[in-house]
Amino acid sequence: MDNGISIEDPLGRQLPTASVSIVPTPRGRETQAAERSREPIIPPRLLTLGKKVGAVLAGLVVPTLLLLLWRTAFAREWVSPLILPAPSMVWATFRELYGDGTIKRDLVVSAFRILKGFGVGAAVGIVIGSALGASKSARAYFNPTFFALSQINVIAWIPLFILVFGIDEGLKVAIIAWSSSLPVALTVMKGVADIPNKWFELARVQELNRYETLRRVTLPATIPIVFTGLRAGLGAAWISLIVVELIASSEGVGFLVVWGRQLFQMDVVIVAIVIIGTIGLVLDVSLRAVERRLQRWQHR
Repeated sequence: MDNGISIEDPLGRQLPTASVSIVPTPRGRETQAAERSREPIIPPRLLTLGKKVGAVLAGLVVPTLLLLLWRTAFAREWVSPLILPAPSMVWATFRELYGDGTIKRDLVVSAFRILKGFGVGAAVGIVIGSALGASKSARAYFNPTFFALSQINVIAWIPLFILVFGIDEGLKVAIIAWSSSLPVALTVMKGVADIPNKWFELARVQELNRYETLRRVTLPATIPIVFTGLRAGLGAAWISLIVVELIASSEGVGFLVVWGRQLFQMDVVIVAIVIIGTIGLVLDVSLRAVERRLQRWQHR
């Protein structure tokens, strides 16, 4: 494209015009190469999988080091073999207890107790926490009491609960429900109380009824904090289950520890301890997975 530019001198004479050629420059190879370099080379799914594998491998570092320390302590006799048996002996005991059905039987008993106790405790905690979180005056009356009760260890409640429920299954379910309901109630109460008022004002402006407000405002806003409370409550339920099975039970994973201690078989005790820790980790990871799925629904 040529643009003619004419210039006049001070006397009014027309000077020769200067022609300026403007040619559109195509995008160069350097620009295209730069844009291609900004595109991700590794697919996002592969990156996500790599991060997950890296997190799993990082989590296995400490257990591996502890296992090596254990083997070294046994080989050099830093601790008596009666107290700290060899890892190979513990593995053989695990295979024996798993093969004869002892571990499976105790796990089934403990699982049913957790299912009943935590189900009741979580439901009660969510209802009470939601009610207290929605009412500022109710929080003023009950929050100090709930917080004080949550500071009392579950062991302190067992004698009183034995007098009320005896030593049968009712005791186990009541202890688990009590231990899990308090952290769930406190966490849910805080989550509901922290929902901004302007969200509810917006719901009123949009003329949403109570059901729509609950579904579109309250539930999405409280899902993360509710699952935080459920994870805390599930951890408390699992710990209280082991405690009550140690004290007043003839079956279950906690009783497996008592059985090994009474027979002075530390390999059985260590097997039970590893099972308790592993099951607790599996429960927490499972609840995290459910939380992530619900959070994706929340974002949508």
